[in-house]
Amino acid sequence: MSERVARTEGGDGPPDPWLPQATVLVVDDEPGMRNFLVRTLGPRCLRVEAVGDTVAAARLMDAQHFDLVILDNVMSGRTGLEWLQELRRDGFFNEVILITAFADLETAIEALRAGAADFVLKPFRTKQILNAIARCLDRAALRRENFVLKRALGASPQGDAGERLIGASPQIARIREMVARAAALPTTALITGESGAGKEVTARALHELSPRADKPFVPVNCAAIAAEIIESELFGHVKGAFTGAASSREGLFFYAQGGTLFLDEIAELPPSLQSKLLRVLEDKKVRPVGADREIPVDVRLIAATNSDLAGEVAVGRFRADLYYRLDVFRIHLPPLRDRPEDVGPLAHMFMEQISAQLGVPPLPIGADSLRRLEAYPWPGNARELRNTIERALILGGFAEADADAVGEARTDSLADIEKRHMLRVLAAAGGNRAEAARRLGVSRKTLDRKCADWNV
Repeated sequence: MSERVARTEGGDGPPDPWLPQATVLVVDDEPGMRNFLVRTLGPRCLRVEAVGDTVAAARLMDAQHFDLVILDNVMSGRTGLEWLQELRRDGFFNEVILITAFADLETAIEALRAGAADFVLKPFRTKQILNAIARCLDRAALRRENFVLKRALGASPQGDAGERLIGASPQIARIREMVARAAALPTTALITGESGAGKEVTARALHELSPRADKPFVPVNCAAIAAEIIESELFGHVKGAFTGAASSREGLFFYAQGGTLFLDEIAELPPSLQSKLLRVLEDKKVRPVGADREIPVDVRLIAATNSDLAGEVAVGRFRADLYYRLDVFRIHLPPLRDRPEDVGPLAHMFMEQISAQLGVPPLPIGADSLRRLEAYPWPGNARELRNTIERALILGGFAEADADAVGEARTDSLADIEKRHMLRVLAAAGGNRAEAARRLGVSRKTLDRKCADWNV
């Protein structure tokens, strides 16, 4: 039987932002050590469980998620080190601290090679174990934050990052109301609408208004990942699971732990993976590729599509049971052409954002230009409007990129637009190439090469 303590107020020790949210499993065959760790961590953590052997620990880990395991090495039966090696082979990627009263340098090295995040010698003081836990939780949080940041930086600059549910139309007001209602609940949501209508913006709003707002938001474009690797990308894999799997790797569900996973273009998910995703939604567990056991996860799923999912189900390209499991709460985004009163607020928001990004002054949007923008049908929706604003800033004049001149502006090649923009920023920097490169977000070497190509 496990010993469990839920978090209460009070307690001292090193301040750590992740400790009050942490779930910890203690595995030690000494009752005194279990009691000490439960008393120490109980007031400081969200949940603490303590068991005396790895069999009981495995049962708990099959049923619920733990951020951290504190594992004794010398126990009856197999050692903690042996069990740790098994955990890593089975795709358990979370932090493990190995504790022992009998240790030498070789054991410490083996522990680190097996995947222990830290190694603490008994007897230890309260401050020692709290510092070790803080280091582990901080490292895990930093790893997730770095991963999410790299994905955000690698995303298209013409994507939805930084946008909000902006608009004055009754339709967008209704969407804001629906988002506010659904945000506080763990319910799976399905967002539908044309490409560029703002599905990721809506998903981010659901996340940011939810109790999960301080945890990761991980967006995934299902259409952009090759079918043969998408399972590994989502669920992770263990070493040797397939050719080229030289080491174990966490999946996107792991990085979204406690937060939100946004699956865009869900209709493009391969049929073989649709059944596995359904099982994840039902059991709240994922199985890394090549692993023998499932890992509990706590992730809210939001899916989006510009396809008719019901039609995809009717022709057999999408599983009906997954469709009904996803379609618990639906938010439909009407196209921008059906809400022209939202064009102005969006255009002004894009102008403010993009001018700051490019380091150039914003352009005025006159009444004439605004009327033309509102009259244009925007087949690419908000994304096309954003591109139009960016093009206007690059060309240095809004008249060249308003709705009546969109066709003409599109005849410019990307290379021409790039050249004009880079030279404009260089001129604004007074010819200082180092400063211009900094504003452009490119290396000085890249700018020098471009200038040489243009005989500047």
